[in-house]
Parts: sequence; structure tokens; C-alpha cells
Amino acid sequence: MLSRRGAFWLLVPVLAILLGYVVYPSLRMFATGMTWDNYAALFSSWRSANVRALYTSVWISLTTVLGAGVLGTTLAYLFFRFDFPLRRTLMALAALPLALPPLVGVLAFLFLYGESGILPRSLQALLGLDAVPFRFEGLWAVWLVHVYSLYVYFYLFVMAALRGVDRSLLEAAADLGAPPHLTFRRVVLPLLRPALVSAALLVFMVSMASFTAPLLFAGTDNFLTLQIYNYKTNGDLALSAAVSTVLTLICLAFLLLIELGPRRPGTGAAKGAAPPPVPVRSGWARALALGGALALLLFLLLPIATIVLLSFAQEGSWTYQILPARYTLANYVDLLADPDVFQPIRNSLRMAALATAANVVFGVAAALLIAKSRLPGRTFLRLLTALPFAIPGTVIAVNLIVTFNTPSPLGFGRILVGTFWILPLAYFIRHIPFVVRATVAALEGYDDRLSEASADLGAGFLTTFRRVVLPVIGPGILAGTLLTFVAALGEFVSSIMLYIFENRPISVEILAQLRLYDFGAAAAYAVFLMLLIGLSTLVVHRLGARDAAGAL
Repeated sequence: MLSRRGAFWLLVPVLAILLGYVVYPSLRMFATGMTWDNYAALFSSWRSANVRALYTSVWISLTTVLGAGVLGTTLAYLFFRFDFPLRRTLMALAALPLALPPLVGVLAFLFLYGESGILPRSLQALLGLDAVPFRFEGLWAVWLVHVYSLYVYFYLFVMAALRGVDRSLLEAAADLGAPPHLTFRRVVLPLLRPALVSAALLVFMVSMASFTAPLLFAGTDNFLTLQIYNYKTNGDLALSAAVSTVLTLICLAFLLLIELGPRRPGTGAAKGAAPPPVPVRSGWARALALGGALALLLFLLLPIATIVLLSFAQEGSWTYQILPARYTLANYVDLLADPDVFQPIRNSLRMAALATAANVVFGVAAALLIAKSRLPGRTFLRLLTALPFAIPGTVIAVNLIVTFNTPSPLGFGRILVGTFWILPLAYFIRHIPFVVRATVAALEGYDDRLSEASADLGAGFLTTFRRVVLPVIGPGILAGTLLTFVAALGEFVSSIMLYIFENRPISVEILAQLRLYDFGAAAAYAVFLMLLIGLSTLVVHRLGARDAAGAL
């Protein structure tokens, strides 16, 4: 679809942005951190804090893969294979944790399961204990938050793979007398192997980059992301860059495994119709399924309900009580009526909109080069656009600090660190893969003969793109736009290391209110953030549906 000349004119700015704002800052960070003295200081002993941080990060990531894999795969297979009470409701809500900003999800678990949380105190009162029977802290708390947040990747990957399973394979296994568990192990599981491997690599990489859950729950346990933050906070940028280098290399290795690994589905998949779900008719089996469905609904919805409830809590009304003693609407009134309270919301909206607009323009241009040009090196370009996903938010922040703490051509001759613009730039870099991947997926299903017919009728490239291509790939672009805007609205990891008071976003203000013990205000900000994300999802979904209908 793209001529060689048109592809060249697109390649120049796309490559300049990737090299200037993604690759070059990473190389600067490597140069700052990769010295013998730094690593001798960091890893001088097997008992050093950084060695423990490396071990803890890897161990938590491996156990997260195991826990999220079991939960996500089990749910996907049960929803696919069986029809039971509340199945449709659960299928609609199963991906809910993916839509929650990381800080909001962690905050919900803190209010619900923390030492002063609703559940421990309820059990203490119910059982007449002198102390809470359990407290949500330490490594197991980080693990549970990770499983809650990341099982969705396994669920979505496995569910997509199951839709391509040929029903004749399952029927043949049943005709041969194989029980359900044997059918799953010997027939279904081999077909799911590519999806499981991809999801496992992705979950491990995301877990390694996790910052919010370790920050609020890890206590004295060390994590690589926390070490990066602590060194930066203490003013030791060289050691922060050194730890960032270690974490980045680990994540890059997993990115390469994902990008260069096999993409073909399992042998024997996707040739016949998918089997319909089998109704659960036995009385005890339906009761068990209903009980499990209700438990899962509580697991999914209770954290959100807790945030909503506490958003009405009056300041100082929740100390030793199970629930807040007094409730008020003032937390929400202040959000809209008090300019100082509303400022973080305004900042987040402005910065998310700026970053998203840049991501859309850049993402569409890069996707056209990847999917519709004949230039050599498109695989390398695809890897470069995926690179920000492998760089943790803490590392991106360190990259930008190292690169833009002095005037440079990339910063238009200005120092960007300590200014408003550093956060939109961080959001743009972090979310480059979203629009690119969504648009590439849409372009791969586009028929180039439509563009050829438009050109034969005398239309130029821009006219063809606006009148023919864009209506077809519009839903894909809108999906990437939604992901980018939502992620930027709730971004916390880079924000906590780069913000200044004037551009503090919602996520940073939530943490500030939490540290001031104003739980109602923190929860109100969290609810407002969830509403903004929900509204964005609804608007883009409606626009995407309308554009898709218009393209048919």
C-alpha cells in the first residue's frame, strides 16, 4: 500500500523518535550505570540488599506466573467447556482487574485486607480475638495482588486459543472413553501451549517491573524496582541506573522470547466448529458451580465496592472501627468545587490527552511502515516499537532523568526534568506499543486492493488513507487510543519519580492523601479515576462500533 518514497518519508520521523526518545535514553542510562565500581558496590556480597532484591523479584515473578496461570487457565476452560449459573456474568467481569489502574487495585486490597482493613477487623470482632487473625503485608500480599491483576493475561490468551479448538477432537476423546481431566491433559493442553507460553512470558515480565504493590506491601523486603526508586530518592543516580540496567536486561530477554518465539497455533486447532458449553445438570455440581461463581464474584467486586464505600468516609472517622463511623459527600464536592483539589484531575486529563494524541499520530505512522511497506528491517522496527513495554516505568523515569537533566537538542535546548513536559513525554514513551500494535492488527486484515482501486480512480495517498483506509482500521486505532488514554490517566510508576507539585497527577495525589490518613479523599480520587476510565471506555466503544458499522 505504501510506495517506497512514501515509506521513506514516514520512516525518517518514526525512526528519529524511536532512536532519540527510546533507544538513546536507554543507552545513556546503561553508560551511567554499567561501571565496575557500581556493580562492585551493588553486588559485593550474596547477602547484599540488591542480591536479595534480585532474588525476591524473580521468585515473586515465578510464583505469580504459577498462580495467575492456574487461575486464568482454569477460568477460561470452565467458561469455555461448561454452562453453569452466573457464567455469562462472570465472563463479562473476568477481565475487570485489567481495567483498574495499578494504584487503585493496590489501594483496594489495602483497605480490604490490610492490618486495619475491613475483613481482618470483622473477623477479629466476630471471633472475639485480641488482635486481627491475619494481616495483608509482605511477600504473600504482593503475590496475591499480582495474581489478581495479572491472571487476566492467561484468561484472555487461553480463551482466544480455546475458541479455535476443533470440537471433533473433544468428541473423539469422549467416544474413546476419556474422562474430562484426561481430555484436558492429553488433548486440550497441547493445543494451548503457545498461548500459555506467551502469557507466562508476559506475566513474568510485567511482574518483574511491578512497583506499586511492593511499595505499599513489601515492608522490609527488597525488590529491584524499589531499589531503583530508593537510590534515586537518595540522590544516587549512578546506582539507580546500575540497578535499572539489570532489570532492563532481564525484561528485554523476555521481550525477545515473546517477539521472536513461535506464533503458530497448536497443531490440529481451528479446523472445525468450537464445541458448545456442556450444561451442568447434576444438583451437587450446580451447587458447587454456583458457590464457586459467587466466591469469584466477591473476589472481583469486593475491592471495588470497598473503594466506593470508603470514598464517602469523613476524614478522621475510620481509625479503629470496622467501617467508617461517619459518611459525607464532601469528598466528591471538593473534587469539583475546590480548585486545589481538582488540579490533579485537570493535570492528568491534560497530560493524558497530550500523550495520547502524540501516540496516535506516531502509532499510525509506525504501523503503516510495519504492516504495509516493503522496506527491509520491518522486524527490527517492530521490535523497537515494542521496546518501551519491556522497559519498566521506574527505568523509563531514570532514563529521562539521565538524558534531560541538562539542555539537549532532544529537549529543544531546555532542561525537561522538573518541568510540566517531562510527564507527558514519559507517558508517550511508555505507551508507544498500544496504538502501534492495535493499528498493525487492523492493517493486517485490510485488503490492499481497496487502496489500489482508489489509486486507479486518481485519488492521492492522503485522500485514499482518509476516505478508504481510515474507516476500515478506525476501530483498531480507537482501541489503541483507549488503552493509551486509560493507562496514562492512571499512570503512577513513572509519575512518582518525575512529577513536580504543579503537574502532580491523580495517582500521586491518591498516595499523598493516603499518607495523610485522609482515606475518604484518597478513595474519592480513586473512584473518580475509575469513572473517567469507564467513561473513556464507553465513548471509544460507541465510536468504534459506529465506525465499524459505517465501514460495512
